[in-house]
Amino acid sequence: MTPDLRTAVGDLRLANPVLTASGTFGYGLDLEDLCPPERLGGIVTKGLSPLSRRGNQPPRIAETAAGMLNAIGLQNIGVEAFCSDVLPELRRRSVTVVVNVFGESPAAYREVIARCERAAGVAAYELNVSCPNVSAGGIEFGHRPAALASLTAACRAETGKPLWVKLSPNAPDLVGTAQAAVDGGADALSLINTLRALAIDAVARRPVLQRGYGGLSGPAIKPVALRMLWEVHRALPSVPLVGIGGIETGQDVAEFLLAGASAVQVGTAVFRDPAAPLRILGELERFCAAQGVAAVGELIGGLQWL
Repeated sequence: MTPDLRTAVGDLRLANPVLTASGTFGYGLDLEDLCPPERLGGIVTKGLSPLSRRGNQPPRIAETAAGMLNAIGLQNIGVEAFCSDVLPELRRRSVTVVVNVFGESPAAYREVIARCERAAGVAAYELNVSCPNVSAGGIEFGHRPAALASLTAACRAETGKPLWVKLSPNAPDLVGTAQAAVDGGADALSLINTLRALAIDAVARRPVLQRGYGGLSGPAIKPVALRMLWEVHRALPSVPLVGIGGIETGQDVAEFLLAGASAVQVGTAVFRDPAAPLRILGELERFCAAQGVAAVGELIGGLQWL
């Protein structure tokens, strides 16, 4: 039996449920020789802003037990360079492209989406709401439900394409912010983003990262991600979810699907094995075959709670 790996995140149909996570796979072509992006369910681009950004000063990545910390600072080439230099080749290769969008104000988010709307080849948008809103004193958009609903609504007005919101696990009320994103017009939710964390150099008696705190990702956060995704799925069972957090194997993907995800994003695993998304996809197919699962859709939300 060859399992049917097709899935859908709301109205967006995917050939399989394995995508790449923003910030870990470049803009989709950086690792094309090792992991052709057209073989995946899709790619989520590195976050794009209206203008290019240099990001933070190094050191800005540190390996930790069962994971890594990063404080890249949202370095990127800017939306114009992406649309002009990268998107045409992704379109030629029939890659499903989800553009990750961020900014320091709602106007910046809208500007990125408006530019992408003038190009062909974007399938959906994912809003990174773990960014500081400078007009609101630096608080992250994703930490205040009212601000998140307003931002999502502003972006919704710019496009008819699927709109995903990537939730922060650091928000005081995850379910509340999830509901706010949906109220603002989100079609799906991605979760989770990185956990705020710290690594210390005991000899130098200083933080390892130049900025101090960083975002923790990798296998260390997988149980947290599964718990949060399951809680959101139970609270909002009709909302499509995309699972992120420490996915290393095909069985990991199955676990996220059982918890309510319709698709997943592979991130930190790519740093150690650039072909990890393809390996994980193959492992998922073999897992389904061994378990008698005819289609991955059978797994979605299938967790049998106590």
